[in-house]
Amino acid sequence: MADATVSERPNKVTIKDAGPCLKKVLIEIPAETVADQLGSSLDTLMVEAELPGFRKGHAPRRLIEKRFGTVVRKEAKEQLVAQAYSKAIEEHKLRVIGDPASEMLAKIEVEDGKPLAFEVEVEVPPSFTVPSTDGIEVKRPVTEVADSMIDEQLERIALQEGRLESQESAAAGDYLTGHGKVIGSDDKTYIDINDAVIQIPTPDKEGKGMILGIKVDDFAAQLGVPAVGDKVTIKTTGPEGHEIEAIRGMDLTVEFYVSRADRIIPASMEDLTARFGFADTAGFREAIRQRIQERIAVEQAAAMREQVARHLVESVEMELPERLTQNQTERNLSRKRLELSYRGVDALKIEEDIADLRAASNESTVRELKLFFILDRIGEEMDIKVTEGEINSRIVQMAVSSNERPEKLRAELIQRNQIGALFQQIREHKTLDAILAKAKVTDVPAEEYNKDAIDQSKKRSESRAAAKKSKPKAEKAEEKDDDAKAEKKPAKKPAKKSDK
Repeated sequence: MADATVSERPNKVTIKDAGPCLKKVLIEIPAETVADQLGSSLDTLMVEAELPGFRKGHAPRRLIEKRFGTVVRKEAKEQLVAQAYSKAIEEHKLRVIGDPASEMLAKIEVEDGKPLAFEVEVEVPPSFTVPSTDGIEVKRPVTEVADSMIDEQLERIALQEGRLESQESAAAGDYLTGHGKVIGSDDKTYIDINDAVIQIPTPDKEGKGMILGIKVDDFAAQLGVPAVGDKVTIKTTGPEGHEIEAIRGMDLTVEFYVSRADRIIPASMEDLTARFGFADTAGFREAIRQRIQERIAVEQAAAMREQVARHLVESVEMELPERLTQNQTERNLSRKRLELSYRGVDALKIEEDIADLRAASNESTVRELKLFFILDRIGEEMDIKVTEGEINSRIVQMAVSSNERPEKLRAELIQRNQIGALFQQIREHKTLDAILAKAKVTDVPAEEYNKDAIDQSKKRSESRAAAKKSKPKAEKAEEKDDDAKAEKKPAKKPAKKSDK
């Protein structure tokens, strides 16, 4: 009777809950399957290997195994684990988000005559009920382009197109370039960046600033006005929403060595007009007006989508992790960065907003994760698709907003591994727009909409604060109930203690 083939030897697979949105997959590959894979890898190597004193493919098997055994086992392990993992996910119909940690492989050992057992935690969508998406009430903010908006946009472009002027001693608003490091209370360096750039806060920042992606409330006071060659030391606390889990809530020391100081000298209107190919200032201003109108349309759509998103989040109950994992946090920040870029926010403001998101409460970042799962499910039920043409069109739109060449932006997105996030952004926008197509939309002046949005935000903040204050009282009430129940029960344990 012939030996069983690899496909006839089933792996032992066990799926366990490992917490909200997590499953632990335990897999055991039979010893025979492991032996077959090792033998197959060794056979392949014997044909290809060239050793001194032997013709290609004629070296003794024993010598090949001794010389290349470590490599053979490593390759066999990678193939066995990848095949077993993919098969387990497919057979058990697990919808896995992202890839398992790569360090998983390092802990696995292949031993002769023994099965290969390993476990991996995977992130999966939570279970929840999708609410009705018909007839959601939405306000559409309407804005007219004012001359002041054109002036403001021209000032921004003048700064973007301005020249850097080196400074010996810097002042508020100037930029410092240097080597920055973030060191934890455990003396470990978590972030190390050459040619990092920080800005000395302007008066309107109220002393707040950002360094190496971390928002610091008393940044201006700690930073002072350093000169070239100075070393600056900033004390802060790791943001609760930072991608690096180890520094969340940790006391941090940021060291920054100033190598140069620069001031932006804005470009003149005449220079900008000629540089952008306009015959006169009036033509340039009209082009700016059209760009602002396009941006208003984008902002209008974003405001309406945000209302739908808030409605969905508040309408759905689901269990999520109390603290987000590094992958979840990185996904949230990547989504936010792309959204701001799509809306035409300049690069420095994007990084400031990302720093704000890192510093935001864990509740805010969990909300973003919740929205991700909700829109993913609704998009799947609506069969929302994204084409290559839509991705290319979005890249062109983002490039125009940021004054970049589309091919350059595409290369940057690929380099930052953000094409997948861009795909997800487009899918989410299409899903929200499909819901908006069925919504009850009311036009309101932008001023009224913004005032109402601020009021609603304050109410939500007050509601959350009240909920946090009431929680300890509820816990105390539960403790009193427990004490009362304990008094009614026979005091068996205290009696034993008193006997002693």
